[in-house]
Amino acid sequence: MGFFGQKTPSDRDAIWLYVQCDNCGEKLRIRVDRRHDFQPDPEGGYFLRKEMMDGRCFRLMYGELHFDRDYNILSQELSGGHFITKEEFEAQE
Repeated sequence: MGFFGQKTPSDRDAIWLYVQCDNCGEKLRIRVDRRHDFQPDPEGGYFLRKEMMDGRCFRLMYGELHFDRDYNILSQELSGGHFITKEEFEAQE
């Protein structure tokens, strides 16, 4: 159960992004919800604009991603940081 007894979204609605801050190097795992975070792309598929902040230097990173209809990433840009793999994120733990 989530906050105020609401059910938490299932992982089937989640897409995970992995990023690293260019300023302090902190690695983040960001959960994106398919039901709420995406905008339709006029050319088909979906568009995501996401602001992300780490807990070390508190600088914002700005991401823009384009997905196809099956939520596969077609293009991605991130200012203030860079995308990393799940394995790179897990290597810090």
